[in-house]
Amino acid sequence: MAIGLALGGGAGLGWAHIGVVRVLEAEGVPIDVVAGTSIGAIVGACIAADIVDELEDVAREISLRDMLSMGEFGFSKGSLLGAGKIEQRLRGHFGHQTIEQLAKPFAAVAADLYSGEKVVLDEGDVVTALRASSAIPGMLPPIQTARLLLVDGGVADPIPVQAARDLGADKIIAVDLQGDYPGRSRRLGFDPNGDKPALAAMKSARAGWSLALRALSQANLRSDRPDVLISPRIGHIDMADFTKADELIALGKKAAYDMLTEIESMLARD
Repeated sequence: MAIGLALGGGAGLGWAHIGVVRVLEAEGVPIDVVAGTSIGAIVGACIAADIVDELEDVAREISLRDMLSMGEFGFSKGSLLGAGKIEQRLRGHFGHQTIEQLAKPFAAVAADLYSGEKVVLDEGDVVTALRASSAIPGMLPPIQTARLLLVDGGVADPIPVQAARDLGADKIIAVDLQGDYPGRSRRLGFDPNGDKPALAAMKSARAGWSLALRALSQANLRSDRPDVLISPRIGHIDMADFTKADELIALGKKAAYDMLTEIESMLARD
């Protein structure tokens, strides 16, 4: 029985995936194949390459200064930021490995701006696949090929259950980083039990974008249900903040332990 891990997108919230993986490791739950979207693809590639320890060290040490140093501000190539420094960092970990060379089957999910379809990247250069899967539209430059214009897979398939299934998984554990919309809404000031919010355009836009991501995630999960769904309570943390690894890893562990009975039941079923 092959166990697949489907890791959802969520920018800086993705460090919670590390906590989930640590629990699976501690409990002896095998991870045979991995599919990921956006930050889930980056974490998933590290699992497939067996460099999660390296990733956790980076996540726990990253600072606001590090985040700012990665930015290449300026309108170019259809985005607010460049991706040269991001690619350099990824190359430092993966070099020029191909997906076929990774220790475990892996797929990254992106979306094609030409066709509007999701694109599953399960072969070729690892870093190019990760860049495509995490290229937030308007924020980071898309990856262009002869026939595709690839951006962040979260706009088409936030939690890639089907991609994990297509890699050969018989049972799938999915991790949803978008499930705690109420926590996110309260963080933005939209609390029915609090003071009437001061309606700011950016806060309203962010709440709407978060709601849309959750709705898309839920729709996809209804059409292709994983065997176990882990949804950490992390809405109170800003998706754009990559400096909260300690808290996010702990919350990822808690969410995984909360679902341990369901995971054990899944493993017991034929």
